Amino acid sequence: MLRTLSLLLAAGLLGAAPPVVKIDKPMAPPDWALAERALLRAYSDAAEAFAERYVDDRGYFRCIERWGGNDGPDDVMETFNSWTLLHALGGSDKVLDLYRKIWEGHIRQFTKAKAPSTQKAKEGMFYREFVTSFDWEHTGEGLAAFHHYALSAPEDKEYQRRVRRFVGFYMGDDKEAENYDKRHKIIRSILNGSRGPILNEATVHDWGGEVVAGAPERLERYKTAGNVRGDHPLNLGACSLGFNAFALTGETQYRDWVLEYAGAWRDRILANGGNVPTNIGLDGTIGGEWGGKWWGGTFGWNFDPAVTGRNYYMRGARTGLGTALLLTGDQSFAEPLRRQLANLYAVKKEEGGRTLLPQKHGPSGWYGYTANQYFDVQRDLYLWSMNEADLAHLGADAWLNFLRGKNAGYPAAALTREFERLRGRVAAMRADESTKETRPSDGAQRFSPVATETLVNLMLGGNDPGSSGNILHARLRYFDPARRRAGLPEDVAALVTGLTAETATVELVNTNPVVGRAVTVQLGAFGEHEGTYVEIGGKRTALAGSDFRVELAEGAGERLVIGMKRYANRPRAAMPWER
Repeated sequence: MLRTLSLLLAAGLLGAAPPVVKIDKPMAPPDWALAERALLRAYSDAAEAFAERYVDDRGYFRCIERWGGNDGPDDVMETFNSWTLLHALGGSDKVLDLYRKIWEGHIRQFTKAKAPSTQKAKEGMFYREFVTSFDWEHTGEGLAAFHHYALSAPEDKEYQRRVRRFVGFYMGDDKEAENYDKRHKIIRSILNGSRGPILNEATVHDWGGEVVAGAPERLERYKTAGNVRGDHPLNLGACSLGFNAFALTGETQYRDWVLEYAGAWRDRILANGGNVPTNIGLDGTIGGEWGGKWWGGTFGWNFDPAVTGRNYYMRGARTGLGTALLLTGDQSFAEPLRRQLANLYAVKKEEGGRTLLPQKHGPSGWYGYTANQYFDVQRDLYLWSMNEADLAHLGADAWLNFLRGKNAGYPAAALTREFERLRGRVAAMRADESTKETRPSDGAQRFSPVATETLVNLMLGGNDPGSSGNILHARLRYFDPARRRAGLPEDVAALVTGLTAETATVELVNTNPVVGRAVTVQLGAFGEHEGTYVEIGGKRTALAGSDFRVELAEGAGERLVIGMKRYANRPRAAMPWER
């Protein structure tokens, strides 16, 4: 029997148990560790109070049920966009239970809700548990929490079925949802979903829903948004569905579709001088539905700011190209984002000590200058490449400066600000006088208590994925081997203090002086990095795999330096002990 096991291990057919390292060094819990644990608890408690106020027993959100870009079904789940990620960090199981209740409730709620004046939502705003046909600014926001659910419950069979079905709407084989053109590698309209694309002229009702008394601007703002034919970079948000399907199942059809679609966009952007086109025609040509103008299109570079101000060229590109990089480690997927930023900085303006970049392009060139420098995208580029050149405009980034040893007080200050923000949100929620009969579907977003950006930075060494339906990119993740769940175990705190291309440095602390704790450390949000060693107190332990276990004695803590080969492994959503 032992010989058989040895042969299986040698052949790679039976995984070896991950290495175990022990930390016995006493450490009084640092302020950051106590604050981190307290914040995880406070967010979990606030989430319960928020759900009690705004969600009924069926899981329905207490609001007026409307369709459209002003407030619609997506806004319900956008309100809860960080809840599943909070659980994956170490928030309470109650938070995940509430998410499940709210997700299931909102599916039933908006399947029943109808928008009679629209082309695709007159029989129900959802069909096959998915939005019938809308843009990926909103669809992505509505799916943000859904994507992160894979981090905590990858074994959920109903979730797996839904992910498969949803991405199937975009792979070209679903006859009810012919969104994807395999020949030209495009999604055929900016309005798309479970009932397929809108290819004729979109009406103001398709965008804004029904008439609301006393609010004509709800529809008038879409009067120039009729031409929705052809692909738009927002549609790259669909790549998150393909990524999750692959991470959950390992079936290569999903990976291949993401790489095909994101790869086509990469090539178009580079062929267009590094500028993201905002319309790809039904014939596959840049600007094909807008007279060859790469900057044309609904939600395009020159979309009338007096009407909506919406101009989305970066959001979907960040998501889709980043997802392809996460699948492959191929840095060429980052190059279009880098080139686009370089083009904007090449025509920057300096006013009052601020750098302004153009957000618009039209027949006369660049215009519409604002202070938006897309620092979130610039952070991504640096963390993906670990190339010093990508820090060129990030000199004032407090978190990155901390990672580079220049801002020691950052963790405590950032966590303090989170408590202040949370107190303000809860106080505003308590003072909210709106009711179900007066509340729009986005009416409670400003009170939603959970925010994970600081915790993702400090705990995982990752950039915040935002609320647009992005996939988590992170250098580390943690699991509780005793409770068999994602997130830091009770009493354990983690602080990533340094990153290089080959290493991550993290402090792990057991704040409990009475009970020992164990934590599984995973390299990468989806185990995409391969460990080479872990060094504790000058002693190195060899690693071979994407995770290892740390046993922390009561009241113990230590700094770990973890060596790794980045993007060496296939991303997997499964828990470490299930691989």
